[in-house]
Amino acid sequence: MTRTMPVLDTCCGLSLKFGTIVSGILGMLIGAATLITVLLTNVKMRTILIDTLPSEIVKIILAINLVMTIFISLLLVIGAIKRNKWLMLPWVILAIMLAIGLAISIIYTAVVFFAHEEILSGFLWLIFGLLCVVIYIYLWFVVYSYYKLVEEEKGRGPYGRPPRR
Repeated sequence: MTRTMPVLDTCCGLSLKFGTIVSGILGMLIGAATLITVLLTNVKMRTILIDTLPSEIVKIILAINLVMTIFISLLLVIGAIKRNKWLMLPWVILAIMLAIGLAISIIYTAVVFFAHEEILSGFLWLIFGLLCVVIYIYLWFVVYSYYKLVEEEKGRGPYGRPPRR
């Protein structure tokens, strides 16, 4: 069987299942912490493309997105435990889109810092932000690899061989 994308065999020396469950739990914890922060702080929220939206509307949109992220991360954990690729698929799709959005947001924010001649802040934002993106993409590869493993297992017969056609 040929694969279109290389997959991992382990997650930091541990099983892909463990790495997938940890990724889901991290998604829920970070999503919940961000949701609490967004709802309890008085920070002015803005979007990159649409600056005309009121801050409260942006908070509501972000809160809805965070609740969906928490839910999809919960589905990932359940899917990993039950070896159900359909429960893992929404996270696989969402996470790669979030990784791209996160990278764009980090670069945009760094450029804004540079434009305001806050060079140190811009470099720190780039370094730590892109490091987070690299870690996030690694976790996505872990989950994607486990997803592909479960997908391949479901195509085998009861004795580990592909079913006869």
